[in-house]
Amino acid sequence: MDAVTADTLVKRYDGIEALRGLTFAAGEGTMYGLIGPDGAGKSTFMRIAACLLFQSSGTVSVKGFDTLRQCSEVKRIIGYMPQRFSLYPDLSVGENLAFFADLFGVGRRERKQRIEELLAFSRLGPFLKRRAGALSGGMKQKLALSCTLIHTPEVLFLDEPTTGVDPVSRREFWAILGNIKRGGTTIVVSTPYMDEAERCDRVGFILDGALIREGAPKDFPVGYRSRIISVRAQDIVKRTRRLRFPDEVLSMRTFGDRLHLNVADVETVAPAIREFLERNGIVGATIEPVNPSMEDVFVEDMAQRKEGIAGKGNQ
Repeated sequence: MDAVTADTLVKRYDGIEALRGLTFAAGEGTMYGLIGPDGAGKSTFMRIAACLLFQSSGTVSVKGFDTLRQCSEVKRIIGYMPQRFSLYPDLSVGENLAFFADLFGVGRRERKQRIEELLAFSRLGPFLKRRAGALSGGMKQKLALSCTLIHTPEVLFLDEPTTGVDPVSRREFWAILGNIKRGGTTIVVSTPYMDEAERCDRVGFILDGALIREGAPKDFPVGYRSRIISVRAQDIVKRTRRLRFPDEVLSMRTFGDRLHLNVADVETVAPAIREFLERNGIVGATIEPVNPSMEDVFVEDMAQRKEGIAGKGNQ
């Protein structure tokens, strides 16, 4: 059974389409990731799903409730955490939790137990009396998530919840999300980080308001049209910045401290790459074929999309 469905969803702002027929479904008790560049339409979808924005056409359903016609029912069963969650900086951790418990109508007996549970899993117990404004970025996000969960929602909508958070706090945050999902909560989350997207059960790539690819993370590299050569050497990214690679290299991008070169055939191109690097003073580079990642697929999808748009413009 699907807990969240979007069906041919369209949203226009002054004639500009932020969403263009977005269609996808998140299964009950699963984690669905929405990936896309800024302006792709991820936040617009989240606000529509949380009944904070009305679509121009199409439908969104949450646990069978329509977000237009049954908004009060939807709000009762969801938790929504926007990119900038409005904690009260002058209130302590405990006071913020109590405030949101009041806001969602959580009874006193249930509230005490719920706050204790949230403090335990977020590890914010020792900071109960610390002002929210004095917390680190990662701790603020964990408090924001705890406030979102105070009324035990059945579906969570999280809009880039770890943007700007340090790597250690990001890992802790996603460990918490994993525990929440195992408890049966459906999670729809947008993220700019591919390593986070790979933790989801299914992922949808959004570009220009439309879904361009969807599936389980492990299935994305299947059918990838080119091969990848990974190149590693000291300061390789900096030293090759101004170099023009041979035409056999279809595209190139940085991947941490390495270069990923897209080629049609690894065996024939790899020797040419080594010769090219040595000719430009880069000796002893590690050159090896690697399997494409979900990030490689996403970058290629975006490049194909741009090529298609450019081609139409030249017709």
